[in-house]
Amino acid sequence: MTGYLLVIVAGLFQGSFMLPMKFTRRWAWENTWLVFSTSAYLVFPWVLALLTLPHLSAIITSTSGRSLALIGLFGVGWGLGALTFGLGVDKLGLALGFTVIVGLAASAGTLIPLIVLSPGKLAQCQGLLTIAALLLVLIGIALCSWAGKLRNPDQPASAEGQQESFSLGLVICVASGLLSSCGNLGFAFGSEVVQKAIEQGAAESMAGNSLWALLTVPLFVCNVGYCSWLLKKHRTADQFSKGGTGHYWVLGALMGFLWIAGFVCYAPGTRQLGSLGTSLGWSIMMSVMVITANLWGVLTGEWRGASHRARRFLVSGVAILILAICVVGYANHL
Repeated sequence: MTGYLLVIVAGLFQGSFMLPMKFTRRWAWENTWLVFSTSAYLVFPWVLALLTLPHLSAIITSTSGRSLALIGLFGVGWGLGALTFGLGVDKLGLALGFTVIVGLAASAGTLIPLIVLSPGKLAQCQGLLTIAALLLVLIGIALCSWAGKLRNPDQPASAEGQQESFSLGLVICVASGLLSSCGNLGFAFGSEVVQKAIEQGAAESMAGNSLWALLTVPLFVCNVGYCSWLLKKHRTADQFSKGGTGHYWVLGALMGFLWIAGFVCYAPGTRQLGSLGTSLGWSIMMSVMVITANLWGVLTGEWRGASHRARRFLVSGVAILILAICVVGYANHL
């Protein structure tokens, strides 16, 4: 139960980290994302690693070059996914953007570790139930996505400008979803550094902080580089000093805190879920993320004025995602 609770809490944090961005509208996207990227991908991971891990330098130097290369490779992919994540959610909205991105991330992030690390279990009842749960996740996300498309009935879907904006946002979210799965792939294939941390005396619940510190460096480089280019292109750097926006810095840092807090809970949670922890845990966290993001979307007025039909699709999608979590739990029980 501890493993399940930790992964569910991780999903709650991850599903909430974009919420503060809704209250920084006087900043351009790149201003908020730069503060978030710096706190989430550099400051918090390394502060956590330094505070919770003994002999951090020894952990890194004792890890094989192959593992470090895989961590770097998946980190770059995840960095590009995180970059397009912010752009996609900004264009499609918190609820719809989350559902599309997380659906694809859930598929790749669940199946690839299962196929590579536990291929023998694919044909067993546990593996088949895990795949069935993933299909339920995709169905639930599809229903939520369709609900998002129907939520503004007063705006004609055939309008050229709106259709182009929706299509561009959808393309960005699809790319982000595929790339965002690299986060779980880096965690699955970079587990050597976690084991080295335990060997160096780190508590098992904190050992994952060594991996997040390394995995998020490419995220920081990708996102900060792009944001800096946008600040120069749009000449929006002066918005940092705009009057009445001082608390935006706190909101951006809060986004970073919520983001890293999710993965601090995720790492020990998956270890307690057994040999399929990275696949089962990823499915659970992705489902809880979508449910949380949609609840925040409802509470912040994204669905105000939506038709009853759109709301029915949303409720049906969330119900199926909850069912998927139950199926994953039963599969792990087996």
